[in-house]
Amino acid sequence: MILGQKVSLILPTMNEADGLNYLRDKISSSVDEVLIIDGDSHDRTREIAESFGWKVIVEKRRGYGRAYKTGFEQAQGDIIATADADGTYPVENLESLIQELLSSNLDFISCSRFPLLDSQSMDRLNQFGNRVITAAASVLWLHSFSDILSGMWVFKRSVLKEFFLESDNWNFSEEIKLQAYQSLKDKFKEIPIPYRSRLGETKLMPWRVGLENILYMLGMRLAIK
Repeated sequence: MILGQKVSLILPTMNEADGLNYLRDKISSSVDEVLIIDGDSHDRTREIAESFGWKVIVEKRRGYGRAYKTGFEQAQGDIIATADADGTYPVENLESLIQELLSSNLDFISCSRFPLLDSQSMDRLNQFGNRVITAAASVLWLHSFSDILSGMWVFKRSVLKEFFLESDNWNFSEEIKLQAYQSLKDKFKEIPIPYRSRLGETKLMPWRVGLENILYMLGMRLAIK
């Protein structure tokens, strides 16, 4: 708990045993609840999470966005934080990020991976794709975003009622940030974070996901009256 606020951390997983072992000692003691939204892993992901005392929810409906929507329904915290379970995001920084959220009267912080502190933490293809998609979002929304696809966010649970989150897929990451910017304006902020190389194998197909993200953003933009 931080400044009287209960904190929930949501981690979607699919065969992330290595990542969970790595994260165990990095998660701040101020996090009150860790929720693992597991896509029916076939390794020891669920067993490891349960041994740490974390809550495990098996979500057999596929999709990154579906995992988060399930997590939002189950989380009990006043503040919700998210990260990937592969060790890439600095969960050890959560306490300072939440303090910034509260002290600056923000509602939503998106943690930007760029500029990369370690150029080796993301391959060049993914760097290029992230920058192109972020540039597209910046042009479409007339706002200079630095990382529209970051998977680490910290926000007040109360703002979820302002969003209409539809995507069950990878483009959920851009959807929630774009809706947060549209709805919250100056209470939305991007803050740079260190980013690390992932543990385990990636589940992404970069070109396909990149194209889907851009098309999804175009659909969002056209739908705005």
